[in-house]
Amino acid sequence: MDASWELDLFGKVRRSAEAAQARVDARVGDWHEARVSLAAEVADTYVKYRACALLAETYQSELTSILRTEKAIASLVEAGLRSPSEGALALAGSASTRSSLVLQRAQCDLLVKSLVSLTGIDESGLRELMAAPGTELPQPGALEVESVPAQVLRQRPDLASLERELAATSAEIGVAQADLYPSLSLSGSITVSASDLASSANSWSFGPSLSLPILDGGKRRAAVDSARASYTAALADYRQGVRNVVKEVEQALVNLDSAGRRADDATTAAREYRRNFEATEASWRAGRDSLLTLEEARRTALSAEIQQITLRGDRVAYWIALYKALGGGWLPGTPALPPETMARQRAPIED
Repeated sequence: MDASWELDLFGKVRRSAEAAQARVDARVGDWHEARVSLAAEVADTYVKYRACALLAETYQSELTSILRTEKAIASLVEAGLRSPSEGALALAGSASTRSSLVLQRAQCDLLVKSLVSLTGIDESGLRELMAAPGTELPQPGALEVESVPAQVLRQRPDLASLERELAATSAEIGVAQADLYPSLSLSGSITVSASDLASSANSWSFGPSLSLPILDGGKRRAAVDSARASYTAALADYRQGVRNVVKEVEQALVNLDSAGRRADDATTAAREYRRNFEATEASWRAGRDSLLTLEEARRTALSAEIQQITLRGDRVAYWIALYKALGGGWLPGTPALPPETMARQRAPIED
């Protein structure tokens, strides 16, 4: 049996342990970052799917209306009450809307494929879940956030990982500096041997070992310089990480504020353009407006409705972006905690 102990005269072992623990904490932060990113991506893709489904319903309703107009135009053209050019315009309008509907449904199917990949749920089960009642596009509340405390940003897992990596490189400077000085270790061994069952021999040895860094060609000095350079690089990464965090939070807040301000106007525009189309349609049926005027009013109303649905989806997506930018894993009314603290709180209690 052999054993050895190194006396930590200049803190080399202690600083090595600090660096190793900091890197363990950094990997825990990376795990939390992956968890938050996955949650945000799933939520964002799901919201896009719901918005896509609403757009497909809008195109379907519009196609039904256009087909009624096309049928009426065909009868009038056949009776000689309308010109063939109006019949061609009606056919073109229905074909264009049908093409848009097919494309929109394809986009929805692609989003389902993405959700299958992200969640690991088979497609049939996923479609069954999303077909359940009460799964409309959520309506977020009005934004009333004037500022975000800097303490909240500390719970960003990626920022915590960068900070722990910075701590690890700082500890490694101490390890490299301790290597410049002598190291003392104690080693010993115990040996038991037997040539037969009746006799045995025991021996042991124990003594110190001293290592003196005398002639190394500047290797240890270079190791210190390398450790300091690694620390400088890690510090630059951390500072850039802080800037990115602040930028993402501010962008999410600006987008949320802008979307909230535009929501009422988009709803009003969609409603009034639809009313204008209905009035134009009645006027066209009475023979006071041309089909071209009717189709222009239809396209305008459809465009306004598409913008409204898109904005509704964007508002939810911006909330998800803010959730991710603030580190995720938080609830209203609860304090912001670093990822490692949250992990300890979630860990099961062992007997």
